[in-house]
Amino acid sequence: MNWKVPFFDLVLGDEEKQAVLSVMESNWMTSGPMIADFESAFSTATGADVQSVAVSSATAALHLSLLALGIGSDDEVIVPSLTFVACANVIRYVGATPVFADVTSELDWNISPTDVAAKITSRTRAIMVVHYAGYPCNMDKLLTISQKYGLALIEDCSHAPLGTWKGQPLGTFGDTGCFSFFSNKNMTTGEGGMIISRNQQLIERFRILRTHGITTSTYQRFKGHAYGYDVAELGYNYRLDEMRAAIGIVQLRKLLFFNAQRKERVERYRCLIAERLPQVSVPFAKYHTDSSYHIFPVLLPGDQDVRDNAIRDMADRGVQCSIHYRPIHMFSAYQGVIATVPVTDRIAGSILTLPLFPSLTDAQMDMVVDVLGGCL
Repeated sequence: MNWKVPFFDLVLGDEEKQAVLSVMESNWMTSGPMIADFESAFSTATGADVQSVAVSSATAALHLSLLALGIGSDDEVIVPSLTFVACANVIRYVGATPVFADVTSELDWNISPTDVAAKITSRTRAIMVVHYAGYPCNMDKLLTISQKYGLALIEDCSHAPLGTWKGQPLGTFGDTGCFSFFSNKNMTTGEGGMIISRNQQLIERFRILRTHGITTSTYQRFKGHAYGYDVAELGYNYRLDEMRAAIGIVQLRKLLFFNAQRKERVERYRCLIAERLPQVSVPFAKYHTDSSYHIFPVLLPGDQDVRDNAIRDMADRGVQCSIHYRPIHMFSAYQGVIATVPVTDRIAGSILTLPLFPSLTDAQMDMVVDVLGGCL
């Protein structure tokens, strides 16, 4: 469909094209110098004493985090239900059980520290937090809880590259920070992800686990730095390739500018909705900390039928919207899972995500808000 306002739009230019061409001309396509350069650049951009390991997706990053932290059968991991299903799926990958926590309130859709503390049992081994829409979770409270009970803390920063909480980079509070470079993210490599950590032992395990458990890379052997390899443990094919790494280096240089543009668009959306659609609630509107402004969700008046009809009607008028998210415990694959998350249940049917991307124009934003108003 030819959207008048798409849900997201990629911002790729000649620099990204030239970066890919340079890799093709080098005749080395995977596990080479671009990966190392991308990892180094990401660590530097984060601005903290961390190391970075490039992987094929944020899902891979989350999975490897659980594996390296020793989480497995009979363990429980507390995770929000209002997030992408990958967060719960990776917990199941390692044989552990996802325990769903509620959001903080109807206007703060990040995981509730109070509910996290209430759901800790003798089997709890980790807390997985998600910085929803790019807005930081309350890391002071969550870090205190994890330390009090001796729990691992994993940060899903898929929405929050270069985000901070009280000046400290997101992804550096927990044992690991996991990032996504999927097509609709603030910076993209098409597919791809990154794990960061201050723990050198974890970093070394990530490097082995992402490549079948092999102890040396093909590039090391090609360069003569190694002449063989061992398979140290069961590993995975979670590598990122050189072309994506090259795109990532370029996109990373633009990320602060992209985030600033997103912030300006979000602030204008908030003003438009307050003026024209006061019946629509905007979560995080009074948030007093930095965000990466990944998506712009709103809470519509009425039930799920109102929301679903609005999505269809807006699509008919050329405006593409989405839903972030259908709670994980509502999917067929999670039938039978007990999830006591009353606030999540209350808001789930009314969540609508409006288009947001750096090049979104004022005229497009006006159209989005006016069309939404005509659908309510």
